[in-house]
Amino acid sequence: MRSALRRALRGVRWYVRELTDESAYDRYVAHVRRDHPQAAVPTRRAFERMRSDRQEADPRQGFRCC
Repeated sequence: MRSALRRALRGVRWYVRELTDESAYDRYVAHVRRDHPQAAVPTRRAFERMRSDRQEADPRQGFRCC
């Protein structure tokens, strides 16, 4: 019973992280470590800054009002 509850909670956590794109940094870190092992991994703050700069520079990335 407890394992089923834990599994369900992990599923909900995964879903919310994917829905809100909270897991984007984790995917980026995995990509950098796998494909560019010599490159430095940016901090989460630097990653979020790069991502928001890229979104604002490219109108195809979607509208951002604030």
